[in-house]
Amino acid sequence: MAEFDVDLFVIGGGSGGVRAARIAAGYGARVTIAEEYRMGGTCVIRGCVPKKLFVIGSHVRHEIEDAAGFGWSIPQATFDWPTLIANKDKEIARLEAAYTTNVEKSGARIVKSRAVIEDAHTVRLLENDKKITAKYILIATGGAPNHGAVIPGIEHVISSNEAFHLPNLPRRIVIQGGGYIALEFAGIFAGYGSDVTVIYRGDNILRGFDDDVRAHVRSEMEKNGITILTGCTVNRVEKHGSDFTTHLSNGSSIASDQVMFAIGRHPAVANLGLEKAGVAINPKNGGIAVDGFSKSSVDSIYAIGDVTHRFNLTPVAIREGHAFADTVFGKREVRVDHADIPTAVFSQPEVGTVGLTETEARAIYDRVDIYKATFRPIKATMSGRDTRVLMKLVVDGSSDRVLGCHIVGDAAAEIVQAVAIAVKMKATKADFDATIALHPTAAEELVTMRTPTARHVRQAAE
Repeated sequence: MAEFDVDLFVIGGGSGGVRAARIAAGYGARVTIAEEYRMGGTCVIRGCVPKKLFVIGSHVRHEIEDAAGFGWSIPQATFDWPTLIANKDKEIARLEAAYTTNVEKSGARIVKSRAVIEDAHTVRLLENDKKITAKYILIATGGAPNHGAVIPGIEHVISSNEAFHLPNLPRRIVIQGGGYIALEFAGIFAGYGSDVTVIYRGDNILRGFDDDVRAHVRSEMEKNGITILTGCTVNRVEKHGSDFTTHLSNGSSIASDQVMFAIGRHPAVANLGLEKAGVAINPKNGGIAVDGFSKSSVDSIYAIGDVTHRFNLTPVAIREGHAFADTVFGKREVRVDHADIPTAVFSQPEVGTVGLTETEARAIYDRVDIYKATFRPIKATMSGRDTRVLMKLVVDGSSDRVLGCHIVGDAAAEIVQAVAIAVKMKATKADFDATIALHPTAAEELVTMRTPTARHVRQAAE
């Protein structure tokens, strides 16, 4: 008789948990995965995928406007929000079914229940109060929207979760936040015709990104009619029938028919039984503390993805889940390299970035060369739209290695995915220069910028 009911019990059916379950099952492990909501997790069900669908749809209005410059006469277009929601729901249901099928085909078993940890080798299913023993437990519960401090009227505020299911397109919406989710939804709602105001506590949006990217994105968003107010926060929200009044810390107020907070996400660690099992929390970020192989303070319990609050990106969770299965069940140690992770913000305009920002590079390297170009994209020369693209390379002035690439403009994410390979391989600026340009493209600028726009030399301490 087996010592444990299963070899691996996974808590959380998101992208990371599903990958770990499938790979472990492929190695012959007996795997059970518990999901209390819907298979696919945040990214598939109410995150990256539906958001990208919304972004694509919101571009259509600009495409119609731009068409006139290319000779098209298009009759007055109409938009129906409920149709968008229904079609999005249909696609998400298809993806959820695919995730479920793929897990089951791998040989892993799915249980639809919340699971909590009883001890180092035991979980309890709340659906039927059944206990299951496991040689290993993997926590992949992800994160959840964080509204921050409790303020008067916080109950009227929605998060990105609810934004995907609104019955009607808001005519006016106030969004608090300056990161990925806030700016992406600002562009989405503005694209569909909403009057959008963004509130952010810092001096500029996209904290942590390259300063040129931050300034460029803000300028372009404001050109598109989005109001961005920085250096203030929401103090309270008042409801008047179907409308709201949002009061700000600077003394002003804004009327709208929807208020959304997107100020960050916190690891979903509550009520999992972590303390009971002795699983330590990282005091710096509130996520589960893990080592380089995703092992927690308890040898039999691991954690991956957003619940660790290391790098909250779906592909990172997937890579961590795969590495965990390889290490524990494939009997070969695989440590995830978290350096030079490419990322995108599907704002409008789009951001794609990989590697160090200029500020980060200057803090580490003695000599840093900057290559930067802003230019009007070829489409705008005919459409007449007032927009510009930003391309920027951050280079180690001593070794010539390209340390970072930052792009703002159409297809920025697609371009950076390819550039990330070069950055990961430690390509030099000379390697970029030796690559023949592909014309006419925006990306050719990356291999034709020959003269630094700035050169920074760190002074030696006296």
